[in-house]
Amino acid sequence: MNENAHRFLALYQTLATGLVSAVLVLFVGYQKWELDPDTARGGVIGLLTLVTVVAAFTSTLIVVGAMNWLDYRNEECDITDEIVGPGFRTRPRPGNFLRWYETYVLLFITVSVITMWLIAGIFLLPAMR
Repeated sequence: MNENAHRFLALYQTLATGLVSAVLVLFVGYQKWELDPDTARGGVIGLLTLVTVVAAFTSTLIVVGAMNWLDYRNEECDITDEIVGPGFRTRPRPGNFLRWYETYVLLFITVSVITMWLIAGIFLLPAMR
C-alpha cells in the first residue's frame, strides 16, 4: 500500500506545484497583462479550486487503498485460520491508523490545501486591486 500512497502523493505534489505556480504567475503578471483585477482573482480562485479537487481525488485514492488493504488482510487471516490454525495472524485494527503512513500523507494534503487557501485569502486576493 505504501507504494501506491507514494504514487498518489507524487501526483498531488506535481499537480499542486504546477497549479500554485500558475497562481503566483497570475498574481505577479495580471497588471502587466492588463487583466481586470476581478478576472485575476477569479483565476486564482479557479486554480485553487483545481488544487482542492486534485487533493480530494488523491485523498480518495489513498482512503480506498487503505480500505482495500484492510479487506485483503482480513481475507488473509481467514485463509490462515483455515489452513494453519486459528489466531495464526492477528486481524488488522483500524484503530491503529495513527501508525499508518497514509494517515500522515492525508494530513499533509489537508494542511497544505488549507494553507494555500489561507495565504490566498489573506495576502493574494486582497492585494489584487
